[in-house]
Amino acid sequence: MNQFYGQIVMLVALFAIMYFMLIRPQQKKDKEVKQMRDSLKVGDQILTIGGIYGKIVRIKEDRVTIQVGADRTKLEIAKWAVNNVEKASADKYAKDETEDKKVTPKNMKKLSEKKEEPTEPLEVQEVAPAEENADA
Repeated sequence: MNQFYGQIVMLVALFAIMYFMLIRPQQKKDKEVKQMRDSLKVGDQILTIGGIYGKIVRIKEDRVTIQVGADRTKLEIAKWAVNNVEKASADKYAKDETEDKKVTPKNMKKLSEKKEEPTEPLEVQEVAPAEENADA
């Protein structure tokens, strides 16, 4: 009878270990992913599970419309297809700092007018050469 109780205790211990090593971490991860998808907002830079990078332009209940590429093509994807948020927008109307700015003569003039801060010259210290060991 004592052996029977030992087997029951070992079986319960095995299930407890499986729960804390496999099931619980997966539940926590699923909860974080659901929270991330529920907190999506217009202007966020996202990556889909298919490897497409885009910027959210509209959100419906279970669908998200993203803008991709230089020609700003719009794709409508399922909300569950969002893999992660690359860059969250600070404000709905905030400008995207990662967009490449077009170079125009006006911009070139502004860039050339910017003055660089003068840097102080570095002091050079002379180091005496190491004496070689004649015994070697």
